Amino acid sequence: MGKRVRTAVIPAAGLGTRFLPATKSQPKEMLTVVDRPAIQWVVEEAVAAGIDDVLIITSPTKKGVEDHFDRMAELETLLEAKGKVEMLASVRRITDMATFHFTRQGAPLGLGHAVSMAARHVRDEPFAVLLPDELLPDGGATLRRMIDECEASGSSVISLFEVDGPEISNYGCAGFSSRDGDVVEIDRIVEKPRFEEAPSNLKVTGRYVFTPEIFAKLAVTEPGQAGEIQLTDAMAMLIGDPGLRGLVIKDAGYDAGQKLDWLRANIELSLDDPVAGTEVAEMLAGIMKSRGLA
Repeated sequence: MGKRVRTAVIPAAGLGTRFLPATKSQPKEMLTVVDRPAIQWVVEEAVAAGIDDVLIITSPTKKGVEDHFDRMAELETLLEAKGKVEMLASVRRITDMATFHFTRQGAPLGLGHAVSMAARHVRDEPFAVLLPDELLPDGGATLRRMIDECEASGSSVISLFEVDGPEISNYGCAGFSSRDGDVVEIDRIVEKPRFEEAPSNLKVTGRYVFTPEIFAKLAVTEPGQAGEIQLTDAMAMLIGDPGLRGLVIKDAGYDAGQKLDWLRANIELSLDDPVAGTEVAEMLAGIMKSRGLA
């Protein structure tokens, strides 16, 4: 049994160009999904998996992300004075659900570089990395399984998802030497392979649990295209030293960094809302009927 995973690292320094002009002055991580920013969904997932320490890698333009997880005394005082108890509790819960830390990535030097900035905070402990574009609203179940596997085996663990045909060429792809249920022993990892050369149909998704050895690998990873340090290159060096495993998941959630999937997340998660779900369903049915689509 290794050390416990206590920390989640969330890289949130990207420019969000796919959502322009909405992200011209607003961090893409702060785009609302139903009733809260996308990044809050990701933090809540980490907390549900048992993590109580969160390090968010931001950039000089992402102050809004930092402010969201900080106290806002003026707002809280106003809500308290007006007797808005439930609203006050929801605001305070954001800050209270974990201990938050922030550090800024001064230049867009890649996901690998962003993760490497967590080294002094994490030190010699395993830790989780959650990409804030990818929402996995499963109550932390997938991340908890990955944490358990890492703590038991001493290997880093990444999430994988089966895709069909040539689609694998759009993603990082993991080959494996053995499989036990939904856990694989990874023996090869390739970024956006040609379909004919892909080692499997398993794409790498946005959840990782790393042992601290990843920092030594990142330190010697050569910059690739556009001078960025690729996390995939460092992960490849973990294979066999000390090991890299994959958890094959049945639901990859939502890619909220893509406009269509962001819309899908809003629709489906609104339908799941215990308070507003019925009204949302009726509204959608009405829209479909009025447009002759149902």
